[in-house]
Parts: sequence; C-alpha cells; structure tokens
Amino acid sequence: MKGKSELVLVTGATGYIGGRLAPRLQQAGYRVRCLVRDPARLQGRPWLEQVEVVAGDVLQPQTLPTAMAGVSAAYYLVHSMAAGEGFGERDVTAARNFAAAAKAAGVGRIVYLGGLGDPDTPLSPHLRSRQATGDALREAGVPVTEFRAGVIVGSGSVSFELIRYLVERLPVMIGPRWVYTCVQPIGIRNVLEYLIAALQTPESTGQVIEIGGADVVTYGDMMLGYARAAG
Repeated sequence: MKGKSELVLVTGATGYIGGRLAPRLQQAGYRVRCLVRDPARLQGRPWLEQVEVVAGDVLQPQTLPTAMAGVSAAYYLVHSMAAGEGFGERDVTAARNFAAAAKAAGVGRIVYLGGLGDPDTPLSPHLRSRQATGDALREAGVPVTEFRAGVIVGSGSVSFELIRYLVERLPVMIGPRWVYTCVQPIGIRNVLEYLIAALQTPESTGQVIEIGGADVVTYGDMMLGYARAAG
C-alpha cells in the first residue's frame, strides 16, 4: 500500500467512474485531489471531506497547473461526447492540454480509461475518439497506462441504465442494428480494481491493456439476460 504522502489526481469525479474511484483510492491510502469544472456538483458525496477539490477545465489549460502541482499520478476519465457535434476534436484538444500540463508539472504517470475495439476495423465515432484521446495523451511524453474497456456494467452506468430502460419500457421491440453488436461487458468493481492496481504495478506503465469479462455477447443477449433476472 502506498503512503499518505502520494498525491493522485482524479478527473471526472462527478461522473460514473470517477465518482467511485476517488473514495476507493482514498481508502487504499492515497491522498486524492479531484479536478472538476463545478465543485458544487460534488456536494452530498459522502467522501467529499476526505479529498481535495480543485476547480478547472481540461479545455482551459490555464486552469490546470494548480491541479497538477505535487501530483505523482493522474487519472484521465474525461470525454465530451454529451456535448454533441465535434466531440472528437474537443476530446483530442482536452487530452493534449492535460498531458502538456502533466508534463510541465512533472507528473509521473497518466492512467486513462478508453474504449475496447480493434483499431484496424471500422469503429464507431465514439470508440475512434476514445482511442484518439489515448494517442493524444501520449504526445507530451508522460508515460500513459491506457485501459480499454467494453461495456461497463453496474447500476447507474449509461449502458446498464439504457438496457434496463428498454427492457422495462418495451417488452416487445424490433431490434435495430446495434442490438446485434458483439460486446465484452465487464463489471464496474473489476474496472475500479484494475485502475487502482495500475499504480501498484510498474509493469503497466506505458501499456495499452484491454479489459473485459469472460463472455462475448450482443446487446440483445444482455437485454434478454436482464429481462430474465428482473422477472
């Protein structure tokens, strides 16, 4: 276990992954600093008093040096897909800003959670952007550990909630093409374990690590599985 002297930066702490990672890092013995655009969005989190919060925006590089000061490792859990058209370009710009600030501050490592997909095959704009973000983070020269995950399953995740909503609201549906897309789902707890273990595993530095569960299924399979589990 690392000592309390090691400071770790978490971006995306208001999101699904970051909001679960921050308290687990603190419990594992790290000092945690969260970089968020709006600190008010963290109000009510039971772990808020155990972490440091810094306001900043990866699209505004002048706000990043304060967040990076004294940090040994930084988690990059940001994407702008919800912002609509042009999200790919924004993602790359944000990643370059973040990596440059990390380099200037002497941050030892960036840990990034991207998307699982074969780069040599046609990928969705979302997956293509996720992998381009990893490339952009590496440009500044800070070692990056990039995890590529498929569908992350857990209450509150976008994928899980979409499946639950469709199954509960549409007992019968004509399957659109994406229902037959193969995916390799992984549980949120496993993802968090990988993210934390990276800091304690020097061999993961500079690596692209694909993570997923044991089963390859379609979205349709997941919907039927949820339907059976929910009765």
